[in-house]
Amino acid sequence: MRLVYESNGEEVKVGDKVEIFRGDPVTVVSFREPHKPGSSGKIIVQDLDHQNEFYVGVIGAKWIEREDR
Repeated sequence: MRLVYESNGEEVKVGDKVEIFRGDPVTVVSFREPHKPGSSGKIIVQDLDHQNEFYVGVIGAKWIEREDR
């Protein structure tokens, strides 16, 4: 299972600089694979002050090569 950006198919990597849905710049800190077939997984990002956890769609990402579906 791999996490990729929907816009270009490139793999999401820790340290990537991305924008979340509000247009705020953040850095990818880590991510968690989906825990069940209906889940999208989570991504942890860091801005200047703190970390936040969001669904992967917030950065325009999706999981491919899923074996749970």
